[in-house]
Amino acid sequence: MSDDNVRDSNGNLLKDGDSVTVIKDLKVKGTSETIKRGTTVKGIRLTGNPAEVECNTKQVKGLVLKTEFLKKA
Repeated sequence: MSDDNVRDSNGNLLKDGDSVTVIKDLKVKGTSETIKRGTTVKGIRLTGNPAEVECNTKQVKGLVLKTEFLKKA
C-alpha cells in the first residue's frame, strides 16, 4: 500500500497520526449525529483507499471520512 498519494482538500500530504479539520458539516450515516465544520480530528489512520481516512471523534468511533472534506491542521 502506497501512502504517498493520500492528500487533503488542499493537496497536503496526510500520514498516520496527523490531525485534520473538517471543512463542511457532515452527517454520519446510520446515526442522528452531525460532525460540524471546524471540528478537529486527531490521530487519523490511513486506509487502503487514498480517498478515505479512519478516525474517532467524541460522538462516533471507527468513523471513515473522505479526504475531500478534510484539511491538515
